[in-house]
Amino acid sequence: MAEIESILIQLRARLQERNIKLWEAPYYVENVGCNEAAVEELCQELSTELHISATSCKSSLLELQQHALRKLAARRQFDATGLATFQVRCVDSQGGTCHTLQLKCDLNEIGAHLQRQIAEQLQLSEAEAAHVKCISAGRLLTPQATLQSQGVRNNQQLLVIVGQSDATGEALYERIRHIQLDVEMVVDAQHRLVELEDQDGNAMFLPPDENRSLLLGMGLCEKGRAAMRREQYDEALLLFLEADERFGSCDSKFLESVDNYALLNLDIVWCYLCLKHIAQLPDAQRRLDLCERLFRRSYGENNSRLYALKGTSCPERALIMRLQLLQGVLLFHQNRRDEARLRLQAASAALVELRVNTEQLELLLDMGYEVADARLALRSCNGNVERSLEFIQQRRQRLQAARHSSDADRRLEQLQLSSGLQDWVHPRSVCRLMEMGYERSLVVEALRRTDNDLARSLDLLQSHSDELRRHLPATQPVNEQMLNTLCELGFKRPSARAALETTQNNMDRAIDFLLKSFASERELNTMIEFISKWSTEAFNDPTASTSMGQPAARLTASKLALVQSVLSKAKAEMVSFGAYKRFNEDLPSNEQDYLDLPLDQEQRILNEYQQLLEN
Repeated sequence: MAEIESILIQLRARLQERNIKLWEAPYYVENVGCNEAAVEELCQELSTELHISATSCKSSLLELQQHALRKLAARRQFDATGLATFQVRCVDSQGGTCHTLQLKCDLNEIGAHLQRQIAEQLQLSEAEAAHVKCISAGRLLTPQATLQSQGVRNNQQLLVIVGQSDATGEALYERIRHIQLDVEMVVDAQHRLVELEDQDGNAMFLPPDENRSLLLGMGLCEKGRAAMRREQYDEALLLFLEADERFGSCDSKFLESVDNYALLNLDIVWCYLCLKHIAQLPDAQRRLDLCERLFRRSYGENNSRLYALKGTSCPERALIMRLQLLQGVLLFHQNRRDEARLRLQAASAALVELRVNTEQLELLLDMGYEVADARLALRSCNGNVERSLEFIQQRRQRLQAARHSSDADRRLEQLQLSSGLQDWVHPRSVCRLMEMGYERSLVVEALRRTDNDLARSLDLLQSHSDELRRHLPATQPVNEQMLNTLCELGFKRPSARAALETTQNNMDRAIDFLLKSFASERELNTMIEFISKWSTEAFNDPTASTSMGQPAARLTASKLALVQSVLSKAKAEMVSFGAYKRFNEDLPSNEQDYLDLPLDQEQRILNEYQQLLEN
């Protein structure tokens, strides 16, 4: 950041302290202009007080005066005509300013109208107007809603992301759209492709709608972090803001009990800083305050809970350090220099502690460990190589054990989804009660009645089991004709029977159940090839055999329709596998990668702002 920005910050604060208005007399006279003598006198006074050169002080005062006069003119025009004025800054992926624009628009116009205006100024085609992404006070503007309804105000600064050129802008727009579609497809694959886990690998379960919103938000966050690792901060910010909207659909109590939402707000402000927009957005302050509050709730006061569980060398310190660094930067831009200095000093001390010895890191890499695993282990073990090796092995064992113990919970969750139950019950509660010896059907009914209250459900099972049993839906025997049909299509008999039992002989849901049970794209593709080949042979040759070795009857119209339905569903599942593959392309294999900050960028930013404070 140029030193002139530091001078502007100090001057602006000093003028506000003294209630000096550069757009009024004696510094400015209406219909006459700037009073050079008055400004010169003020310049001599302030340059001495703030220890800055008179030349820099005067040019900065004149710049502040012009800025104030523009805002005053915009306010008068808005009062007279209703036309709002916006200062628009278009940035590239590295935070460089491509264009600065001043636009005027009625606040009753919809977002798409503003997009078109910006596109015209940037000489983009009408079709490319949709590629213009406007960010106002930390929110992506929606094309179909009015500016006023989205909280846009006169004299507001807007951040605009299009891309470095027309072609790049189009690529960015398409990439974001494809990522959103892939994330939705992966999440909607009925919890088979992605699942919620805590840091130790334990499965987490929420009601389906809330679970979907959280998974969508987390999926977009992961893709945003992948873009951030590539230093494509424009793409990362757009994905993070989309994720922010998804998290808005989740229960606030749950969001405040985990650190995911805190990390999202931290990542958004980091993008503001990297796009050189942190000083212009009050939204940064709100997000850092929220992040600090959520960290306090998750980690305890002064991180006491975190340190008690993981020790004072835990890798989460990197996130706390980044928060301190960003708070210091923001305090600097608010001219709270003493507070900024303290925050930056705290971040500097943490950076020293978090630094990893290069030779030790290379030693672990030579042993075959991934960079993230090695760096996190060394940070957690204060650079002790032997303890780091134990740390990596113990963590892998804990993850494996936790995921193994969650398998039953996941199977029950899948059963609920496949059986089409309307009232969601918590799989872990089902497992706990079944471990006490109660039947699954009775347990599910009890939990449904008590809205997942474990104690009340146990009381029902102990005292009213007969009444619960009387109200259970009648179990239907498996329809043998449906079972044979599924076997003809190539599904294994035990799996087909389980699917029909689970779905109460609902053929459509049973097929969904079976198709979603395939563990890999290869298995599913083999199934598609078998059904396609069998149906062709059965249609042309009634002596063709089924998967059970029995002759197949010539395909009837209804059976042909069923085959086509199965193939259509199977191909849709293949599309989901493709989306999952694309989703994972640039994601790290280490689920704690978000803690693995190399810290080089943090060190550069720290040095820059400490130097500005010294000047």
